[in-house]
Amino acid sequence: MSGTQQVARPLVRSLRQATSTTATCQSRPIVAAIRQFSSTPSRSDEPTTTTPAGSDAQKLAADAAVLVQKKASEITAIKQGSEEELAKLLSPELGSRRRRAAIATTGDIPFEQLPYQCFQEARKVLAKDREEKIAKIKAELARIKRIEQTDASTYRGGEVFKQKRLESLRKHVEELKIQADINDPMVKRRFEDGHGDMNKPIYRYLAENKWRSMDYKIITQRIHQFNIVPDILPKFDPTMDVKMTFRGYKAPPGTILDSLITESPPNLRMQVFNSGERLLSVVVMDSDVPNPETDSYGRRLHFMVTNIPWCPTSTSLNLHRLNSKASSESPQGGLPEDGTLAIPWLPPTAQKGSPYHRLSVFVLEHNNNQPLDLAKLKEMYGGREGFSLKSFRDKFDLNPVGFTLFRSVWDEHTAEVMARHGIPGADVEFKQPRVHSLKPPRKARGWEAKRQKPKYKSLWKYSKRIKGLKY
Repeated sequence: MSGTQQVARPLVRSLRQATSTTATCQSRPIVAAIRQFSSTPSRSDEPTTTTPAGSDAQKLAADAAVLVQKKASEITAIKQGSEEELAKLLSPELGSRRRRAAIATTGDIPFEQLPYQCFQEARKVLAKDREEKIAKIKAELARIKRIEQTDASTYRGGEVFKQKRLESLRKHVEELKIQADINDPMVKRRFEDGHGDMNKPIYRYLAENKWRSMDYKIITQRIHQFNIVPDILPKFDPTMDVKMTFRGYKAPPGTILDSLITESPPNLRMQVFNSGERLLSVVVMDSDVPNPETDSYGRRLHFMVTNIPWCPTSTSLNLHRLNSKASSESPQGGLPEDGTLAIPWLPPTAQKGSPYHRLSVFVLEHNNNQPLDLAKLKEMYGGREGFSLKSFRDKFDLNPVGFTLFRSVWDEHTAEVMARHGIPGADVEFKQPRVHSLKPPRKARGWEAKRQKPKYKSLWKYSKRIKGLKY
């Protein structure tokens, strides 16, 4: 039996009983077809029909009456469990087939009042456990308040010990808040529906676990696969989720994009997992710029925006809108809503014959939430060439927290993009020089050496290295 049929079975059985009862005796109410909730199992000699009392029983009876009036085709579609037929009843955005079938068969009954006895008994156990956790939270908060009012001189370690103790207790309170709500089905339902409040620690905890289950593993693999460490930074471990889209196209980390798509800046969807508001900077750099003079590769800054206020409820950063604004519109010392543009977007390009270019997108957090001086950034990095992320991090006391990347190669649109933005080098083509071996030519041996005499001239066509002959 499929999961959809298991969910729908209890109410379908009740509907059949209600239908048969109303067919035999019209004066008998439909309430008699529904068994009353009980905290104990039914006895073998207990009557099969009871009369429920209270508002819950009346609500269940009304919902059952609504279900009786449903079309037979709808009930058949739910019972068959066909994805196409089920999608006609409820939108696939509501979740899995099992959940949509349960919603369709339970009518307008709220989620927390679903007529499953085991489910309701489990909610009582979870509610009791939550009350215990809340009591512990209140006790820890009172303890924190008492320590805050205590003079630091009473501790052997002084103010340093007091602050460490307070920090440890606050961390423990956050863990208790998570444990109080981690098993609540309503919390998990809101999170799966995307309605969770990221200001609450439980939703940040669930979001971080979901990110670390797959997306974190992919981005760390790309960091080592494309040698971001140690080519750009000596060490780096991302702690925030960063996703990138170009004109609505979702760009997975490390994908090769057409030059027409990357002609305008991307949109970033960023999610942090710790509380509080902070300031961020976004840097886009190319770490594979060929330098024919030194026969090596350099680095180039393609984009920089700084002083971005960000909190756990923030989700999207439109870099295209920031790039379209003139830098003069932003106040010099202020903090605009979306940040301040320091270096405008330069379309990434790769010249013909050069290997792919790694375009890295770094998100850096400002320590102590100190804003950066826009004039100083333009003076230092206005030339774009020779940009060093490690030097930028050390000079302005920044901490890299997020990362994604894409790659760029020569394609059929690169020349026109370079001409449109005045980027030189479209007529340059790089060719790999031929490297001759330093070893002397290898002398003929074996079969070839034996049959180089005129006696075996008829067999020379089968040999690749015949002395004095060229093919």
